[in-house]
Amino acid sequence: MPASNKDKLKKLQKRLGLFFLEPTLLRQALTHSSYAYEHPEDSPKDNEVLEFLGDSVLGLIIADYFYHLYPDSSEGDLSKFKSLAASTEFLANLARKIGLNNYLLLGKGEEKSGGRKKKTILAGAFEALIGAIYLDRGFEEVRAFLFRLLHLFFRQKTSWPKLINNYKSALQEYFQKANLPPPRYRTIRETGPNHDKSFLVEVCLEDLPLARATGSSKKEAEQKAAEKALEGLLGKKLQSLLGKNFALEDEN
Repeated sequence: MPASNKDKLKKLQKRLGLFFLEPTLLRQALTHSSYAYEHPEDSPKDNEVLEFLGDSVLGLIIADYFYHLYPDSSEGDLSKFKSLAASTEFLANLARKIGLNNYLLLGKGEEKSGGRKKKTILAGAFEALIGAIYLDRGFEEVRAFLFRLLHLFFRQKTSWPKLINNYKSALQEYFQKANLPPPRYRTIRETGPNHDKSFLVEVCLEDLPLARATGSSKKEAEQKAAEKALEGLLGKKLQSLLGKNFALEDEN
């Protein structure tokens, strides 16, 4: 392993407040398949197997966390909390929070295409990191590490607002409660080459335009348009919880 990579691993471990007994596990967690493919001379293992392991470890710890944080919640609400905290959006945010994006080992093509900002890569690397910590330090160590991060985003509340973890679902539910027809989405414009598309999408109430937004996929653009529409309809009642996940307060 080049000296520069060893120095980076030391810096990351210091940032995490956690030092590996086997640093090679940490390096594997940071190694994207594109890097492993382009550097066969180093025989690096990519992080996909660790990602698989980390996904299972994460699921158990997140369930344990919310079970104890909100002991009076229903199974349905706990499932929603777990779904939010295990989502690609949330895990990518955690990866950025600890600076994992700065330490990823990516192939040249993935680097050029903005791989360090891609949510799927960031979320996968975070899951791989959890898998690596579990193998290196055991369950209790990874549990304590993840609990520290979750505490940054979730707080004990006597009455937690109704959780909805995507804007399209929230907008549709809002319309249903108001006895309105479901929102309609239409693609206004599609630009760019196949590998770098951009979509402009508009959301409407029947023929009344409510909001427009752009995204790298139709799904992303629709979510952003729904978010803008809700902000316009609800104003301060819409409280951002994290990225594309939020809490919608019930009216009293």
